[in-house]
Amino acid sequence: MATTESSPLQSSIKSVTPPIDSSTHIYALINYKDTYVQPLLLIALQKCLPRSSYTLIKSQSELPSQAVNYLHIGTYEDLPFEYIMSHVTTSLTNAYIIRKALIRKHYLSTTAHNWITKYPTSILQTNIKVSCEFELDYPEFLDDAIVEAWELQQSFKNNVGKNAADREWWILKPGMSDRGHGIRLFSTQAELQAIFEEWEALRSDSDDELGNDELCPNTSSNFNHEDRNKLITSDLRHFVAQLYISQPFLLRENPRKFHIRTYVLAIGGLKVYVYHEMLALFSPLKYTPPWDDLSSGDISAHLTNTCLQTGNHDGSVQLLTTLDLPAALKTSIYDQIDHISGEIFEAAARGMLVHFQTLPNVFEVFGLDFLVDEAGTTWLLEVNAFPDFQQTGHELQEVVSGLWEAVVATAVVGFFGITPNSFCKLAREKMRLVKDIKLRG
Repeated sequence: MATTESSPLQSSIKSVTPPIDSSTHIYALINYKDTYVQPLLLIALQKCLPRSSYTLIKSQSELPSQAVNYLHIGTYEDLPFEYIMSHVTTSLTNAYIIRKALIRKHYLSTTAHNWITKYPTSILQTNIKVSCEFELDYPEFLDDAIVEAWELQQSFKNNVGKNAADREWWILKPGMSDRGHGIRLFSTQAELQAIFEEWEALRSDSDDELGNDELCPNTSSNFNHEDRNKLITSDLRHFVAQLYISQPFLLRENPRKFHIRTYVLAIGGLKVYVYHEMLALFSPLKYTPPWDDLSSGDISAHLTNTCLQTGNHDGSVQLLTTLDLPAALKTSIYDQIDHISGEIFEAAARGMLVHFQTLPNVFEVFGLDFLVDEAGTTWLLEVNAFPDFQQTGHELQEVVSGLWEAVVATAVVGFFGITPNSFCKLAREKMRLVKDIKLRG
Protein backbone atom coordinates (compact mmCIF):
# COMPACT_ATOMS: atom_id res chain seq x y z
CA MET A 1 0.00 0.00 0.00
CA ALA A 2 1.24 3.50 -0.79
CA THR A 3 2.10 5.92 1.99
CA THR A 4 1.01 9.52 2.11
CA GLU A 5 4.60 10.74 1.82
CA SER A 6 5.46 12.66 -1.31
CA SER A 7 7.09 10.48 -3.96
CA PRO A 8 9.86 11.78 -6.26
CA LEU A 9 7.31 11.85 -9.08
CA GLN A 10 4.85 13.85 -6.99
CA SER A 11 7.58 16.25 -5.93
CA SER A 12 8.60 16.82 -9.53
CA ILE A 13 5.02 17.62 -10.56
CA LYS A 14 4.14 19.90 -7.65
CA SER A 15 3.79 23.59 -8.44
CA VAL A 16 6.40 26.12 -7.34
CA THR A 17 3.56 28.46 -6.40
CA PRO A 18 3.37 30.75 -9.44
CA PRO A 19 0.80 33.52 -9.53
CA ILE A 20 -2.54 31.72 -9.43
CA ASP A 21 -5.83 32.54 -11.12
CA SER A 22 -8.12 31.38 -8.33
CA SER A 23 -11.11 31.09 -10.65
CA THR A 24 -9.57 28.22 -12.63
CA HIS A 25 -6.72 26.86 -10.51
CA ILE A 26 -7.18 23.40 -8.97
CA TYR A 27 -5.85 22.13 -5.66
CA ALA A 28 -5.47 18.38 -6.04
CA LEU A 29 -5.13 15.81 -3.28
CA ILE A 30 -4.18 12.49 -4.91
CA ASN A 31 -3.75 9.63 -2.45
CA TYR A 32 -5.05 6.37 -3.95
CA LYS A 33 -3.00 4.24 -1.53
CA ASP A 34 -2.06 1.84 -4.29
CA THR A 35 1.52 1.76 -5.54
CA TYR A 36 0.32 0.47 -8.91
CA VAL A 37 -2.23 3.25 -9.52
CA GLN A 38 -0.81 6.28 -7.68
CA PRO A 39 2.02 7.11 -10.12
CA LEU A 40 -0.29 6.57 -13.09
CA LEU A 41 -2.73 9.10 -11.67
CA LEU A 42 -0.02 11.70 -11.19
CA ILE A 43 1.26 11.20 -14.71
CA ALA A 44 -2.29 11.48 -16.08
CA LEU A 45 -2.67 14.86 -14.36
CA GLN A 46 0.67 16.00 -15.71
CA LYS A 47 -0.26 15.04 -19.28
CA CYS A 48 -3.83 16.33 -19.31
CA LEU A 49 -3.66 19.52 -17.26
CA PRO A 50 -1.59 22.62 -18.02
CA ARG A 51 1.38 22.79 -15.64
CA SER A 52 0.22 26.02 -14.06
CA SER A 53 -3.40 24.93 -13.63
CA TYR A 54 -3.05 22.84 -10.47
CA THR A 55 -1.18 22.47 -7.20
CA LEU A 56 -0.72 19.14 -5.47
CA ILE A 57 -1.44 19.13 -1.76
CA LYS A 58 -1.09 16.47 0.96
CA SER A 59 -4.00 17.49 3.16
CA GLN A 60 -7.33 19.25 2.82
CA SER A 61 -6.08 21.67 5.46
CA GLU A 62 -3.71 23.11 2.83
CA LEU A 63 -6.61 24.60 0.87
CA PRO A 64 -6.19 28.40 1.00
CA SER A 65 -9.97 28.79 1.32
CA GLN A 66 -13.17 26.83 0.83
CA ALA A 67 -13.91 28.80 -2.32
CA VAL A 68 -11.09 27.27 -4.39
CA ASN A 69 -11.40 24.42 -6.88
CA TYR A 70 -10.66 21.13 -5.13
CA LEU A 71 -9.98 17.70 -6.66
CA HIS A 72 -9.75 14.77 -4.25
CA ILE A 73 -8.91 11.30 -5.59
CA GLY A 74 -8.41 8.61 -2.99
CA THR A 75 -9.81 5.51 -1.36
CA TYR A 76 -13.52 5.41 -0.54
CA GLU A 77 -12.90 5.51 3.21
CA ASP A 78 -10.83 8.70 2.95
CA LEU A 79 -13.08 10.76 0.68
CA PRO A 80 -14.43 14.01 2.22
CA PHE A 81 -18.07 13.47 1.30
CA GLU A 82 -19.40 16.16 3.64
CA TYR A 83 -17.16 18.75 2.01
CA ILE A 84 -17.97 17.47 -1.49
CA MET A 85 -21.72 17.69 -0.89
CA SER A 86 -21.47 21.25 0.42
CA HIS A 87 -19.25 22.48 -2.45
CA VAL A 88 -20.98 21.05 -5.50
CA THR A 89 -19.63 23.56 -8.02
CA THR A 90 -16.01 23.74 -6.89
CA SER A 91 -15.11 20.25 -5.65
CA LEU A 92 -14.82 16.89 -7.41
CA THR A 93 -14.13 13.40 -6.09
CA ASN A 94 -13.89 9.85 -7.40
CA ALA A 95 -16.72 7.83 -5.82
CA TYR A 96 -20.46 8.06 -5.36
CA ILE A 97 -21.51 7.79 -1.73
CA ILE A 98 -24.22 5.18 -2.37
CA ARG A 99 -24.07 2.69 -5.28
CA LYS A 100 -25.12 -0.61 -3.74
CA ALA A 101 -27.66 -1.09 -6.53
CA LEU A 102 -24.70 -1.89 -8.78
CA ILE A 103 -21.86 -3.27 -6.71
CA ARG A 104 -23.65 -5.68 -4.36
CA LYS A 105 -24.56 -8.93 -6.06
CA HIS A 106 -28.00 -9.28 -4.48
CA TYR A 107 -28.83 -5.64 -5.21
CA LEU A 108 -27.65 -5.93 -8.81
CA SER A 109 -30.05 -8.80 -9.50
CA THR A 110 -32.89 -6.75 -8.01
CA THR A 111 -31.89 -3.75 -10.11
CA ALA A 112 -32.09 -5.81 -13.29
CA HIS A 113 -35.33 -7.55 -12.28
CA ASN A 114 -37.11 -4.29 -11.45
CA TRP A 115 -36.02 -2.74 -14.74
CA ILE A 116 -37.07 -5.58 -17.02
CA THR A 117 -40.41 -5.81 -15.21
CA LYS A 118 -41.04 -2.24 -16.31
CA TYR A 119 -39.22 -2.52 -19.65
CA PRO A 120 -39.52 -6.14 -20.86
CA THR A 121 -37.68 -5.45 -24.13
CA SER A 122 -34.57 -4.19 -22.30
CA ILE A 123 -31.29 -5.93 -23.11
CA LEU A 124 -31.12 -6.80 -19.41
CA GLN A 125 -33.89 -9.31 -20.13
CA THR A 126 -31.57 -11.33 -22.37
CA ASN A 127 -28.07 -10.55 -21.11
CA ILE A 128 -28.20 -11.08 -17.34
CA LYS A 129 -28.83 -14.57 -16.02
CA VAL A 130 -31.73 -15.23 -13.65
CA SER A 131 -30.72 -14.81 -10.01
CA CYS A 132 -32.33 -15.72 -6.69
CA GLU A 133 -31.26 -14.23 -3.40
CA PHE A 134 -31.72 -15.66 0.06
CA GLU A 135 -30.38 -15.48 3.60
CA LEU A 136 -29.25 -18.48 5.58
CA ASP A 137 -27.80 -18.84 9.06
CA TYR A 138 -27.72 -22.62 9.45
CA PRO A 139 -27.84 -25.42 6.84
CA GLU A 140 -30.84 -27.10 8.44
CA PHE A 141 -32.97 -24.08 7.53
CA LEU A 142 -32.23 -24.19 3.79
CA ASP A 143 -35.78 -25.26 2.90
CA ASP A 144 -37.18 -22.15 4.55
CA ALA A 145 -34.47 -19.89 3.13
CA ILE A 146 -35.25 -20.70 -0.51
CA VAL A 147 -39.02 -20.96 -0.21
CA GLU A 148 -39.46 -17.75 -2.25
CA ALA A 149 -36.66 -18.51 -4.72
CA TRP A 150 -39.19 -19.55 -7.35
CA GLU A 151 -36.81 -19.98 -10.28
CA LEU A 152 -34.40 -22.04 -8.19
CA GLN A 153 -37.20 -24.26 -6.87
CA GLN A 154 -38.54 -24.83 -10.38
CA SER A 155 -35.07 -25.66 -11.67
CA PHE A 156 -34.62 -28.27 -8.95
CA LYS A 157 -37.91 -29.86 -9.99
CA ASN A 158 -36.98 -29.83 -13.68
CA ASN A 159 -33.59 -31.41 -12.92
CA VAL A 160 -35.08 -34.42 -11.15
CA GLY A 161 -34.22 -37.63 -12.99
CA LYS A 162 -31.90 -35.93 -15.48
CA ASN A 163 -28.28 -36.80 -16.09
CA ALA A 164 -25.88 -34.19 -14.72
CA ALA A 165 -25.01 -33.00 -18.23
CA ASP A 166 -28.67 -32.30 -19.00
CA ARG A 167 -29.45 -30.28 -15.87
CA GLU A 168 -29.54 -26.55 -15.36
CA TRP A 169 -26.51 -25.58 -13.28
CA TRP A 170 -26.29 -22.75 -10.79
CA ILE A 171 -23.46 -20.74 -9.30
CA LEU A 172 -23.60 -19.75 -5.63
CA LYS A 173 -22.07 -16.41 -4.66
CA PRO A 174 -21.90 -14.87 -1.17
CA GLY A 175 -23.58 -11.51 -1.55
CA MET A 176 -20.84 -9.48 0.16
CA SER A 177 -17.73 -11.32 -0.99
CA ASP A 178 -15.35 -10.45 -3.80
CA ARG A 179 -12.33 -11.86 -5.64
CA GLY A 180 -14.18 -15.14 -6.23
CA HIS A 181 -14.34 -16.10 -2.57
CA GLY A 182 -16.87 -18.76 -1.66
CA ILE A 183 -18.10 -19.49 -5.17
CA ARG A 184 -19.55 -22.97 -5.68
CA LEU A 185 -21.54 -24.81 -8.37
CA PHE A 186 -24.61 -26.99 -7.91
CA SER A 187 -27.61 -28.40 -9.78
CA THR A 188 -29.76 -30.01 -7.06
CA GLN A 189 -30.96 -29.02 -3.63
CA ALA A 190 -28.96 -31.89 -2.15
CA GLU A 191 -25.77 -30.45 -3.65
CA LEU A 192 -26.63 -26.99 -2.32
CA GLN A 193 -27.34 -28.46 1.11
CA ALA A 194 -23.97 -30.24 1.07
CA ILE A 195 -22.17 -26.96 0.35
CA PHE A 196 -23.60 -25.27 3.43
CA GLU A 197 -23.00 -28.30 5.60
CA GLU A 198 -19.36 -28.32 4.51
CA TRP A 199 -18.99 -24.65 5.37
CA GLU A 200 -20.64 -25.17 8.73
CA ALA A 201 -18.13 -27.91 9.55
CA LEU A 202 -15.26 -25.57 8.66
CA ARG A 203 -16.61 -22.60 10.63
CA SER A 204 -14.60 -23.17 13.80
CA ASP A 205 -11.11 -22.89 12.31
CA SER A 206 -11.57 -20.65 9.28
CA ASP A 207 -10.66 -17.34 10.95
CA ASP A 208 -7.43 -18.64 12.50
CA GLU A 209 -6.19 -20.20 9.28
CA LEU A 210 -6.92 -17.44 6.79
CA GLY A 211 -6.74 -14.07 8.53
CA ASN A 212 -7.81 -10.99 6.59
CA ASP A 213 -9.83 -11.84 3.49
CA GLU A 214 -9.48 -8.28 2.22
CA LEU A 215 -6.06 -9.18 0.88
CA CYS A 216 -5.41 -11.06 -2.32
CA PRO A 217 -4.75 -14.64 -1.18
CA ASN A 218 -2.46 -15.50 -4.07
CA THR A 219 0.43 -14.14 -2.02
CA SER A 220 0.43 -17.47 -0.23
CA SER A 221 1.71 -20.52 -2.05
CA ASN A 222 -0.41 -22.69 0.23
CA PHE A 223 -3.74 -21.13 -0.76
CA ASN A 224 -6.04 -23.71 -2.35
CA HIS A 225 -9.70 -24.33 -3.09
CA GLU A 226 -10.36 -25.56 0.45
CA ASP A 227 -9.06 -22.28 1.88
CA ARG A 228 -11.24 -20.33 -0.52
CA ASN A 229 -14.33 -22.15 0.75
CA LYS A 230 -13.44 -21.41 4.38
CA LEU A 231 -13.25 -17.68 3.74
CA ILE A 232 -16.96 -17.15 3.96
CA THR A 233 -17.89 -19.26 6.98
CA SER A 234 -17.67 -16.55 9.63
CA ASP A 235 -20.47 -14.07 9.05
CA LEU A 236 -21.55 -13.98 5.38
CA ARG A 237 -25.17 -15.08 5.31
CA HIS A 238 -26.60 -13.32 2.27
CA PHE A 239 -26.32 -15.37 -0.91
CA VAL A 240 -27.12 -15.13 -4.59
CA ALA A 241 -27.78 -18.20 -6.71
CA GLN A 242 -27.53 -17.48 -10.42
CA LEU A 243 -27.99 -19.67 -13.47
CA TYR A 244 -24.52 -20.77 -14.53
CA ILE A 245 -23.20 -20.39 -18.06
CA SER A 246 -21.95 -23.95 -18.44
CA GLN A 247 -21.07 -23.59 -22.13
CA PRO A 248 -18.83 -20.52 -22.41
CA PHE A 249 -17.13 -19.42 -25.58
CA LEU A 250 -13.67 -20.99 -25.73
CA LEU A 251 -10.74 -20.23 -27.99
CA ARG A 252 -9.77 -23.19 -30.11
CA GLU A 253 -6.05 -22.77 -29.41
CA ASN A 254 -6.54 -21.99 -25.70
CA PRO A 255 -9.69 -23.71 -24.35
CA ARG A 256 -9.67 -22.01 -20.96
CA LYS A 257 -12.67 -20.11 -19.71
CA PHE A 258 -12.24 -16.34 -19.73
CA HIS A 259 -14.24 -13.30 -18.76
CA ILE A 260 -13.96 -9.76 -20.10
CA ARG A 261 -13.04 -6.91 -17.76
CA THR A 262 -14.48 -3.62 -18.96
CA TYR A 263 -13.77 -0.29 -17.28
CA VAL A 264 -16.75 2.03 -17.13
CA LEU A 265 -16.65 5.69 -16.13
CA ALA A 266 -19.77 7.23 -14.61
CA ILE A 267 -19.92 11.01 -14.28
CA GLY A 268 -22.39 13.14 -12.36
CA GLY A 269 -26.02 12.41 -12.93
CA LEU A 270 -25.52 10.78 -15.35
CA LYS A 271 -23.10 10.14 -18.19
CA VAL A 272 -21.71 6.66 -18.69
CA TYR A 273 -18.59 5.92 -20.74
CA VAL A 274 -16.99 2.61 -21.72
CA TYR A 275 -13.20 2.53 -21.99
CA HIS A 276 -12.23 1.06 -25.35
CA GLU A 277 -9.39 -1.20 -24.13
CA MET A 278 -10.76 -4.36 -22.51
CA LEU A 279 -9.03 -7.30 -20.88
CA ALA A 280 -9.60 -11.04 -21.13
CA LEU A 281 -8.88 -12.82 -17.85
CA PHE A 282 -8.40 -16.58 -18.13
CA SER A 283 -8.84 -19.42 -15.66
CA PRO A 284 -5.65 -21.38 -14.86
CA LEU A 285 -6.91 -24.70 -16.22
CA LYS A 286 -8.51 -26.06 -19.38
CA TYR A 287 -12.27 -25.75 -19.12
CA THR A 288 -14.37 -28.77 -18.26
CA PRO A 289 -18.12 -28.61 -17.60
CA PRO A 290 -19.20 -28.67 -13.94
CA TRP A 291 -20.62 -32.19 -14.11
CA ASP A 292 -17.16 -33.52 -15.00
CA ASP A 293 -15.18 -32.14 -12.07
CA LEU A 294 -17.62 -31.28 -9.30
CA SER A 295 -16.69 -34.29 -7.18
CA SER A 296 -13.10 -33.07 -6.78
CA GLY A 297 -14.23 -29.89 -5.01
CA ASP A 298 -11.72 -27.91 -7.08
CA ILE A 299 -13.49 -25.49 -9.40
CA SER A 300 -10.36 -23.65 -10.56
CA ALA A 301 -11.24 -24.28 -14.20
CA HIS A 302 -14.38 -22.19 -13.65
CA LEU A 303 -12.74 -19.25 -11.84
CA THR A 304 -11.27 -16.51 -14.01
CA ASN A 305 -10.27 -14.20 -11.16
CA THR A 306 -6.47 -14.09 -11.45
CA CYS A 307 -6.20 -13.00 -7.81
CA LEU A 308 -7.03 -16.57 -6.83
CA GLN A 309 -4.39 -18.15 -9.02
CA THR A 310 -1.10 -19.33 -7.55
CA GLY A 311 2.20 -19.53 -9.33
CA ASN A 312 2.91 -18.22 -12.84
CA HIS A 313 0.16 -16.06 -14.37
CA ASP A 314 1.65 -15.91 -17.89
CA GLY A 315 -1.18 -15.63 -20.40
CA SER A 316 -3.87 -15.22 -17.74
CA VAL A 317 -4.51 -11.59 -18.72
CA GLN A 318 -4.62 -10.55 -22.36
CA LEU A 319 -5.98 -7.68 -24.40
CA LEU A 320 -9.36 -8.55 -25.84
CA THR A 321 -8.29 -7.10 -29.18
CA THR A 322 -5.45 -9.64 -29.45
CA LEU A 323 -7.70 -12.70 -29.15
CA ASP A 324 -8.34 -14.70 -32.30
CA LEU A 325 -12.05 -13.96 -32.55
CA PRO A 326 -14.16 -13.77 -35.71
CA ALA A 327 -14.55 -10.13 -36.71
CA ALA A 328 -18.35 -10.26 -36.54
CA LEU A 329 -18.26 -11.79 -33.06
CA LYS A 330 -15.79 -9.20 -31.81
CA THR A 331 -17.98 -6.37 -33.09
CA SER A 332 -21.04 -7.96 -31.53
CA ILE A 333 -19.30 -8.32 -28.16
CA TYR A 334 -18.34 -4.64 -28.09
CA ASP A 335 -21.85 -3.57 -29.10
CA GLN A 336 -23.47 -5.75 -26.43
CA ILE A 337 -21.10 -4.49 -23.74
CA ASP A 338 -21.83 -0.87 -24.63
CA HIS A 339 -25.57 -1.44 -24.58
CA ILE A 340 -25.60 -3.48 -21.35
CA SER A 341 -23.32 -1.02 -19.53
CA GLY A 342 -25.47 1.97 -20.32
CA GLU A 343 -28.67 0.11 -19.51
CA ILE A 344 -27.62 -1.25 -16.11
CA PHE A 345 -26.51 2.20 -14.94
CA GLU A 346 -29.76 3.75 -16.08
CA ALA A 347 -31.68 0.94 -14.38
CA ALA A 348 -29.87 1.67 -11.12
CA ALA A 349 -30.18 5.44 -11.40
CA ARG A 350 -33.86 5.51 -12.31
CA GLY A 351 -35.18 2.35 -10.70
CA MET A 352 -33.13 2.06 -7.50
CA LEU A 353 -32.93 5.65 -6.32
CA VAL A 354 -32.33 4.75 -2.69
CA HIS A 355 -29.41 2.48 -3.51
CA PHE A 356 -27.71 4.50 -6.27
CA GLN A 357 -27.58 8.20 -5.63
CA THR A 358 -25.81 10.34 -8.20
CA LEU A 359 -24.14 13.64 -7.43
CA PRO A 360 -23.16 16.32 -9.96
CA ASN A 361 -19.58 16.66 -8.70
CA VAL A 362 -18.61 12.99 -8.59
CA PHE A 363 -17.13 10.53 -11.05
CA GLU A 364 -16.29 6.88 -10.51
CA VAL A 365 -14.49 4.11 -12.36
CA PHE A 366 -16.15 0.69 -12.17
CA GLY A 367 -14.94 -2.68 -13.36
CA LEU A 368 -17.69 -4.62 -15.15
CA ASP A 369 -17.21 -8.33 -15.82
CA PHE A 370 -18.79 -10.05 -18.81
CA LEU A 371 -18.83 -13.62 -20.10
CA VAL A 372 -19.48 -14.71 -23.68
CA ASP A 373 -21.27 -18.01 -24.22
CA GLU A 374 -20.77 -20.38 -27.14
CA ALA A 375 -23.67 -18.74 -29.01
CA GLY A 376 -21.98 -15.32 -28.83
CA THR A 377 -24.30 -13.79 -26.23
CA THR A 378 -22.44 -11.49 -23.84
CA TRP A 379 -23.65 -11.75 -20.24
CA LEU A 380 -23.10 -9.23 -17.43
CA LEU A 381 -21.66 -11.02 -14.39
CA GLU A 382 -21.02 -8.27 -11.86
CA VAL A 383 -20.07 -4.66 -11.23
CA ASN A 384 -17.04 -3.82 -9.07
CA ALA A 385 -16.25 -0.54 -7.34
CA PHE A 386 -12.56 0.35 -6.97
CA PRO A 387 -11.50 -2.52 -9.24
CA ASP A 388 -8.22 -4.28 -8.53
CA PHE A 389 -6.02 -2.77 -11.24
CA GLN A 390 -3.00 -4.78 -10.15
CA GLN A 391 -4.55 -7.89 -11.69
CA THR A 392 -3.72 -6.29 -15.03
CA GLY A 393 -0.02 -6.85 -14.33
CA HIS A 394 2.97 -4.84 -15.49
CA GLU A 395 3.01 -6.04 -19.10
CA LEU A 396 -0.38 -4.44 -19.75
CA GLN A 397 0.03 -1.49 -17.39
CA GLU A 398 -0.44 0.88 -20.31
CA VAL A 399 -4.11 -0.16 -20.35
CA VAL A 400 -4.56 1.23 -16.84
CA SER A 401 -2.43 4.31 -17.51
CA GLY A 402 -4.49 5.01 -20.63
CA LEU A 403 -7.67 4.56 -18.63
CA TRP A 404 -6.69 7.15 -16.03
CA GLU A 405 -5.56 9.56 -18.72
CA ALA A 406 -8.98 9.20 -20.33
CA VAL A 407 -10.68 9.63 -16.95
CA VAL A 408 -8.81 12.85 -16.19
CA ALA A 409 -9.40 14.15 -19.71
CA THR A 410 -13.11 13.38 -19.60
CA ALA A 411 -14.18 13.86 -15.98
CA VAL A 412 -11.68 16.29 -14.43
CA VAL A 413 -10.99 18.61 -17.35
CA GLY A 414 -14.68 18.72 -18.18
CA PHE A 415 -15.82 19.51 -14.65
CA PHE A 416 -13.38 22.36 -14.02
CA GLY A 417 -13.85 23.85 -17.48
CA ILE A 418 -10.21 23.64 -18.49
CA THR A 419 -9.41 24.06 -22.16
CA PRO A 420 -8.23 20.60 -23.27
CA ASN A 421 -4.77 20.27 -24.80
CA SER A 422 -4.06 18.02 -27.79
CA PHE A 423 -3.14 15.05 -25.60
CA CYS A 424 -6.35 15.47 -23.64
CA LYS A 425 -8.40 15.39 -26.82
CA LEU A 426 -6.75 12.14 -27.90
CA ALA A 427 -7.26 10.61 -24.46
CA ARG A 428 -10.96 11.41 -24.59
CA GLU A 429 -11.29 9.36 -27.76
CA LYS A 430 -10.59 6.22 -25.70
CA MET A 431 -13.98 6.67 -24.02
CA ARG A 432 -17.28 5.83 -25.72
CA LEU A 433 -20.35 7.62 -24.38
CA VAL A 434 -23.01 4.91 -23.96
CA LYS A 435 -25.59 6.71 -21.82
CA ASP A 436 -26.43 10.37 -21.23
CA ILE A 437 -29.46 11.04 -19.07
CA LYS A 438 -30.54 13.98 -16.96
CA LEU A 439 -31.16 13.17 -13.31
CA ARG A 440 -31.47 15.35 -10.25
CA GLY A 441 -27.84 14.75 -9.22
